[in-house]
Amino acid sequence: MKPINKYIAVTQVKEEVRTDSGLMLTGDDTKDIRYRKATVNKVGTEVSVVNDGDSVYYDGAAGHTMVIDGRHYTIIQERDVVVVL
Repeated sequence: MKPINKYIAVTQVKEEVRTDSGLMLTGDDTKDIRYRKATVNKVGTEVSVVNDGDSVYYDGAAGHTMVIDGRHYTIIQERDVVVVL
């Protein structure tokens, strides 16, 4: 698999989200969180800032999911990445 142009293939990281008081939020409650954490699997041919293996936060409303070789990948554009860790 090799993305082209400014596309990035990522795998979402499931995070435990806790409130300030220590309560853990469920899957339904976390849908309101706009940004999601992911690990970069492959970057496109024109991506300049993000590298393979980076952890990123991206806009959760962006991209689409694909199944390639039995694994789920989310395909986003470089402009959807807001933080590189």
